[in-house]
Amino acid sequence: MKLTVVGAGNVGATVAECVARMDIVQNIALIDINEGVAKGKALDLMQAAAIHGFDTVIEGGADYALTAGSDITVITAGLPRKPGMSRDDLLKVNADIVGSVTRQVIAGSPDTIIIVVSNPLDVMTYVAYMESGLPSHKVMGMAGVLDTARYRAFLKMELGVSIRDIHAMLLGGHGDSMTPLPRYTTVGSRPVTELIPEARLTEIIDRTKTGGGEIVGLMGTSAWYAPGAGAAEMVEAIVKDSKRVLPCAAWTTGQYGLSDMFIGVPVKLGANGVEEVIELDLDETERADMANSGAAVREIMDAYEAIQNA
Repeated sequence: MKLTVVGAGNVGATVAECVARMDIVQNIALIDINEGVAKGKALDLMQAAAIHGFDTVIEGGADYALTAGSDITVITAGLPRKPGMSRDDLLKVNADIVGSVTRQVIAGSPDTIIIVVSNPLDVMTYVAYMESGLPSHKVMGMAGVLDTARYRAFLKMELGVSIRDIHAMLLGGHGDSMTPLPRYTTVGSRPVTELIPEARLTEIIDRTKTGGGEIVGLMGTSAWYAPGAGAAEMVEAIVKDSKRVLPCAAWTTGQYGLSDMFIGVPVKLGANGVEEVIELDLDETERADMANSGAAVREIMDAYEAIQNA
């Protein structure tokens, strides 16, 4: 079993480290336009193998020949938004990067499963889907796992309970339009709505929606530990064919009233990728929130299409 991680920055390197420490794949190819960084981080991780006790072999470089025969590919490549850069500017730059990366990976790994981490997440997953020519079940985005992790972390901080006993689900696009579901959030089998007053729970949900921005404000750069671990969790579910139910950006064909877009929904992840989109029973408010989230994703998709057709 072979994993390719494209992008040897903080997120990509964390994905490689987390998966290596799981010791579930034989090889990891860490690819970056900066060859020295990719080679250096791969070598550093190989030297950590003796300490952590994993046998995964990690190679780094800029040559996509290293990626040939990959079963799973995680794409983290892309640029953060810079001062003076419009949303459309960022969209075009990252679409070009993700499109190029996808084509180069597919050339040597035509049957790979792709997990996209690059932002704007939902639309970059669509770009990878279109450029890869893969069936939709083999392309997905990592966002819901991260957003749910943040939500669960904030609930742990509020309640002082083990994270293992907090189960939660979020839907929708990655960002302010996400749709947390308190009705499907439990702590030790008790609904969270019985444990936290509504006003306080709303504050926690709002903090979850802006969780990425909070970290950028503190550090001046995006998060990497939780996003990297989130992508690794998805890799593990696929490698082990464990049928985990996780929130991922998956292709919709009418579920939740949405079609022809990648958006956060609960899916069953296994060896074939997205094996099922699970449709929860939403109330009127939740359905409206999901529709609004879908509209936000569609707006960015339309902007991408306009750029492509310009």
